[in-house]
Amino acid sequence: MTRLLFGFSANRRIVGGLLVNLFSSICIVFINKWIYVHYGFPNMTLTLIHFVVTWLGLYICQKMDIFCPKSLPVRRIMWLALSFCGFVAFTNLSLQNNSIGTYQLAKVMTTPVIILIQTTYYKKTFSTKIKLTLVPITLGVILNSYYDVRFNLLGTVFATLGVLVTSLYQVWVGAKQHELQVNSMQLLYYQAPLSSAVLLGIIPLFEPLAGDGGIFGPWSLTALVAVLFSGVVAFLVNLSIYWIIGNTSAVTYNMFGHFKFCITLIGGYLLFQDPLSLNQALGILCTLAGILSYTHFKLLEQEEGKSRLAQKP
Repeated sequence: MTRLLFGFSANRRIVGGLLVNLFSSICIVFINKWIYVHYGFPNMTLTLIHFVVTWLGLYICQKMDIFCPKSLPVRRIMWLALSFCGFVAFTNLSLQNNSIGTYQLAKVMTTPVIILIQTTYYKKTFSTKIKLTLVPITLGVILNSYYDVRFNLLGTVFATLGVLVTSLYQVWVGAKQHELQVNSMQLLYYQAPLSSAVLLGIIPLFEPLAGDGGIFGPWSLTALVAVLFSGVVAFLVNLSIYWIIGNTSAVTYNMFGHFKFCITLIGGYLLFQDPLSLNQALGILCTLAGILSYTHFKLLEQEEGKSRLAQKP
């Protein structure tokens, strides 16, 4: 009975973390879109501000005794910080040099690459059933975006690098929490300022420093308030990402990412009357079928694992 209650409580916490990530992720998409369209705020600088606000939020949390910081050697998390910066840079370059369809198609390849990395380097095993759930998900994304898929050499290079670095980043987020015996807040508390420092060094290569649209441009008070608010929402997004990966896995977080993609498309159709073709509707159904199958098989495997543990003397 105690085990049953503990399992229910753990699943409820995971569902709660997923919901926080869902609502904050959707919210930040619309806030960032508003900031880009109405104020033209530079993309990578906004990301830098997000991580600075995330660190400030964590600093306040530790002062309120919500978590206790753990001393970590910088060299142990430097690759994690660098991979985050690479993920931001290559994802932006991929979006800049590819069509939306090609960009989305590249993003879906993150899941099989994560499985490959975890199988090859971390000796983690995935059942055939879990691997087969990738088929309807990939097919769904292709149906959603094939009409807009166009390849060029430079865009393909950036998309490939983006997939590799993003996969490594997400794997390391989970691996470092277990390796260093820290929780999501403790790890993010150290990684956020490191990533901010690295981003501060590479931003001038991608974005202007002064003038209209520059980092130190003449921004209005309303623009700065909107940017600060997006930073607060980003704090919830970043923290929930680390929490989800640390308490489930990078693959589960990716599957949830595909679900958010479907919700965004449906939301755009219902709220903003964005066009939704038959192929896109079929793509959404395929993707959701793959996600539901993954969830079903994953829960079955967890129950089988608990049963084997319970049977041991």
